[in-house]
Amino acid sequence: MSKALMEYFNKQPRLGVLSTSNKAGEVNSAYFGSPRMIDESTIMVALGKNKTLANLQENPNACYMIMEPGKSIFEWKGVRIYLKMTKCETSGDNVDMMKKAISEKAGEAAGKMIHAAITFSVASVRPLADFGQGWEKSI
Repeated sequence: MSKALMEYFNKQPRLGVLSTSNKAGEVNSAYFGSPRMIDESTIMVALGKNKTLANLQENPNACYMIMEPGKSIFEWKGVRIYLKMTKCETSGDNVDMMKKAISEKAGEAAGKMIHAAITFSVASVRPLADFGQGWEKSI
């Protein structure tokens, strides 16, 4: 991966969609602004007790998509990042750190809803749309 992807991923404000599925293949998509790319191949996200967490406990694969509008569909920017969950922590320093960060940005009630700190490895990266370009040209 690259520093350019990490910088693009972590810039704020931004929203992305995290898509997961359970072992039966039933898909869930939810928007998130809080995931952080902590190095060039690792992403962390805080989750409550929700469908995304339940799906990841059955199927560790996910996709995070970021989109930015452009003047035309061909000028939209974004990236699709395919992920594999490598760790699900429900206690410890990472959960405490994420609860604190969410509380500071979204309020104490939001911070209290955090149940897990999820760590993903980046499996692959694709552009928002495949128009014969590499993902680097899509961001």
